[in-house]
Amino acid sequence: MLGRLFQATTRSFLNGSRSFSHTNVLFNGEYEWKDPKSDDEIVNITYITRDGTHKKIRGKVGDNAMYLAHRYDIEVEGACEASLACCTCHVYVDEEYFDKIPEPKEEEEDMLDLAPVLKPNSRLSCQIILKKDLEGMTLTLPRITRNFYVDGHVPEPH
Repeated sequence: MLGRLFQATTRSFLNGSRSFSHTNVLFNGEYEWKDPKSDDEIVNITYITRDGTHKKIRGKVGDNAMYLAHRYDIEVEGACEASLACCTCHVYVDEEYFDKIPEPKEEEEDMLDLAPVLKPNSRLSCQIILKKDLEGMTLTLPRITRNFYVDGHVPEPH
């Protein structure tokens, strides 16, 4: 059955009566950057790394803060690839912006309970989705993270 459907579809395509489109395949943890269509979509944020370096980065509305950090080679681990199964993407959110981020889900709170050096403004960066009112936000990396995967293992972004 499937073979006949494929043949019919291919034949229609070759005869010009049907067109195909596809989107890029993304694997779990991959981040696809699309250029903003206008300045209204741009969100500038700053990461403060463990050594105190301020890295100003340009994101866009809808970006995930953890994947954006990976894109700019900021050492946010993200061992579970945003599946809410670890706390290795733990960050501190500027208190000025903390209330602009939606309340954490129970799963995020459970993972944050495992994070070392927890503070009242702690969040998992994989759960922070950029929106325009987060323009100017600063995310600070904690001194340490806890990775339950393997001692010393640092996952590579795909």
